[in-house]
Amino acid sequence: MTVRQIIEGYPKEPRYLLATLQDIQEHHKYLSVESMKMVAEYLGVPESRVFGVATFYKALSLVPQGKKVIKVCNGTACHLRGAPKLVEALEKELGIKNGETTEDGLFTIQTVNCVGACAMAPVVMVNDRVYGKVTISQIPEIIEEERKDAV
Repeated sequence: MTVRQIIEGYPKEPRYLLATLQDIQEHHKYLSVESMKMVAEYLGVPESRVFGVATFYKALSLVPQGKKVIKVCNGTACHLRGAPKLVEALEKELGIKNGETTEDGLFTIQTVNCVGACAMAPVVMVNDRVYGKVTISQIPEIIEEERKDAV
């Protein structure tokens, strides 16, 4: 779906700004400057408002994301149960830092404040798949499983 097709799927009302940006993000893996300008023009809102919304919500990105976004919960329960060490293990396994995307465009690592699954801490999410009570030794297995699933 093109950005134009996504935008035109919404009424020309400013209240659809966030939903429009979310749909563009879902299909294109990030929000380009051009797409944000198109949204502003279509909805009749200032470009600064679109950019403000795009940078306010952590779920929205201004840089391309991988096909598989690995989110490591860093809420209190997950942090206390070793989330920072999981991030280090992921960085080592994938050869990238938190916030970066692999060269092949497959994986992006992100830390998030909370995924709401404290009983399963520490939690790693890969797109919509949840891995609970994750240990450092499971990181290579998770990466391998997600690689196979991406094919």
